[in-house]
Amino acid sequence: MSEIRFTGVSHRFGERLVLDGIDLTLVEHRIGIVGANGSGKSTLARMINGLVSPTAGSVTVDGLDATRDGREVRRRVGFVFTDPDNQIVMPTVAEDVAFSLRRSHLDKTAIADQVTRILHRLGLAELADHPAHLLSGGQKQLLALAAVLVRRPAVLVADEPTTLLDLRNARGVAELLAGLDEQLIVVSHHLDMLADFDRIVVLDAGRVVADGPPALALPAYQGLYA
Repeated sequence: MSEIRFTGVSHRFGERLVLDGIDLTLVEHRIGIVGANGSGKSTLARMINGLVSPTAGSVTVDGLDATRDGREVRRRVGFVFTDPDNQIVMPTVAEDVAFSLRRSHLDKTAIADQVTRILHRLGLAELADHPAHLLSGGQKQLLALAAVLVRRPAVLVADEPTTLLDLRNARGVAELLAGLDEQLIVVSHHLDMLADFDRIVVLDAGRVVADGPPALALPAYQGLYA
């Protein structure tokens, strides 16, 4: 597993303090991040691959600074957004996945092979030529995952990947994520999805207020709002 380290991290959006003095070292296979809306969890997640830079402190992935070494960090860390429409850019399913490999220096045959492999892995092979924006919500989220995983990142960060899905599709995406070999960091309000993760980090008002196995951290989170 990669080592993701937050050292003295704070962040402001204008005058608003979003993260305040975060010190974390993340090395577990599956890590959940929970907190109320506005607690800073999405900002924290986006710092891991340099989508957001800290106002103070540093974020590193295997010793690489996520801001200064952003390009190399993004080779190691894939990111999946809440709304898959924000990531789908090409007309068909196969074209959208292939687009992720445009800078890989692979030839067309190798790209086609990688696309076929990932579509089979995520159960999208029969939809390869289907218009991407006509997929169901669950299929779109699987496509967003395929477009990230085809680049073979060591770490996958998913920011509320089941929030916009119905119960059946949310369960399907959660099961797929749970079976990944890649190191996984998931921001979610769906606590059942995180119940068997290795570690849960709880944020409140920009600070870490609980951190540990789900059996301890999730009740601590629920207790904040009891």
